[in-house]
Formats: sequence, C-alpha cells, structure tokens
Amino acid sequence: MPNTPFECLMVEQVEQTTRLEITSLTLHDLPAGEVTIAVEYSSLNFKDAMACQGHRGIIGSLPHVPGIDAAGVVLESTSPDYQPGNRVLVTGYDLGQKHWGGWAQRIRVPATWVVPLPSGLSTREAMIIGTAGFTAAQSVLALQRNGVLPEQGEVLVTGATGGVGSMGVKLLAHLGYQVVAVTGKLDQRNALRQAGATRVVSREEVSNDSTRPMLSAQWAGAIDTVGGQMLTSLLRGTQFGGCVTTCGLVAGAELNMTVYPFILRGISLCGVASAECPYPQRLAIWKRLSTDWKPRTLPHMVTEVTLRELPEQVDRMQTGHSLGRVVVRLNP
Repeated sequence: MPNTPFECLMVEQVEQTTRLEITSLTLHDLPAGEVTIAVEYSSLNFKDAMACQGHRGIIGSLPHVPGIDAAGVVLESTSPDYQPGNRVLVTGYDLGQKHWGGWAQRIRVPATWVVPLPSGLSTREAMIIGTAGFTAAQSVLALQRNGVLPEQGEVLVTGATGGVGSMGVKLLAHLGYQVVAVTGKLDQRNALRQAGATRVVSREEVSNDSTRPMLSAQWAGAIDTVGGQMLTSLLRGTQFGGCVTTCGLVAGAELNMTVYPFILRGISLCGVASAECPYPQRLAIWKRLSTDWKPRTLPHMVTEVTLRELPEQVDRMQTGHSLGRVVVRLNP
C-alpha cells in the first residue's frame, strides 16, 4: 500500500555535522522512477561512507538515503520490461548518490538502471558481490584485454582487505592467477590466504618513494584500489607489456611519475569506472559473476548487519578498520 511505512537509514544535517537516523518513509516519499523494489539486501561501500559525511561530490542534498547497491523483488512497475515479483538488482548510476539509495526497505528507480537477477545468484550473493565485486570484475577484464594471463606471473591487489580488494583477490584466485595481496593489516594474513592469495605483503614492501623513473620489473599486472604513491610504484615495477588498473584514490589523486614505464616497457594504465558502465556490458559482467566467474569463496570475509547495526560499520570504514564486504539485510 502507498501509505504503508517502511524503514530507511537516512543522513541528516545537524548543525555543522551529519548523523545517521532510522527513519520511516512511505512510497509517496520516494523519488521518481518506473520500478519500485522491495529491497532484501544492500551493502556498504566507500562511496556510502563518504555520503554519510555529507560529501557534496557524492550526494546532491540532505537529508539523503545512501546505498549504491540494492537487490530485491519488484513491487510495482510501469515499464513493460519488469513485472511485480521479478527478482532484480541495481548497482551504480546515481543510486545512493543524487538519487535515494538502497539503505531502505523500498526504492524506486528508472527502469534503465535495473538488472534482472541472474539465476545463479541469490539477492544476498548479489550484494556480497555488489559494486565492489563488479568493479573487481571490470579490473580483471581490463587485465585480460591487455594480455595479462595467469602464466605470466604474479598480479598484485592493493587494499586487499577492502571491498574491491578482497573481491579482486577472490576473483583472480578463482581464475588461476598467482595473487599477491598488499595490505596495511598484516594481522589479516590468514584471512587473505583463505580468500586465495598466494602471498601477503605489507604496503611498505611495494610502495617506493624514490625518484627513480623505473623500478625492477617484478609483477605481470596489478589491481590498485588506493592510488597515490602506491599506484606510481606499481607502474614503475610492472613487467614489459603488463597492465595496472586503477579505481580508487584514498591514498591520493596525484600521479607523480615519468612516461618511461609506458614507452620503454609498453605497460598500460586502465581506469575502471563502474557507475556508468554501459548496460550491455553490465549484463554480460553480471552473467559471468553468476556462472564461471562466481568465486567459490564468496561468503568469506563478509559481515551481515541490519540497518540498526549499520552505523557501527560505517564508523569502521571511515576510520580504516573495515574488512571485506558488509552486507545489509533489509527484508527477511
């Protein structure tokens, strides 16, 4: 019913700061869109943690409902492509950014954002993967397009205990790569090995702040989730013809280096952007993530919480203490 209340976790402005509050809404409160979805699961991503701080580069205005991922069941649809009862997922586009997101028991979105839930995934599994796993999959595709194959040597994954990093480790290991997990949380060595890493090294072992334009060629490729000095070190230490993908900037947005690794070793730097991924490519990636690319260790390094438990996990992410994926259960 349109006036039946449901719960969401909303970011509100309080003087000079923000706070998260459980709030009741009705369908009348939701933004415009052709498809209304009863959300079963969502997730926590770094963009969501930034949205909770009122970051105006992420969200449009306050109050706001974060959550760039959602999976559930269609309640209402004015689009011929979807019918009530269809199981679907939504990741990317403006969900949880300019458009109220998945930290709510109901969402309403444009039909062009909706992806039919692949038969090989439950809504919970889809949200364990979420934008993080989707981004990791895009990164692996970029490595493959640039000729980085398992037999060519080690592939590094930075920020390996984070959302994209942990999913990158799992996916690469599932596909037969020798994965080196790079992390500042060496107490998580065992967890990363269980996720599929063949080696676990500290950030200090990889990041090199020398002014040398090139370093010894050590790895076939890398998935970088942090940026800054780490990214320049990866590029300077990649083997001939290798590839490094980049999707994050928590360690900095500057790239301070020469072009020598590109013109002397022929390496490639590939940016990965998931929010505006074209729809046909989006469908193809989700199909692979539900079939041959579905990691066997999918439940590993996953924390499941309710809306009321979610603020604690937001705090952990904002202070650099989160591990793996956080999945949010909204409707039993």
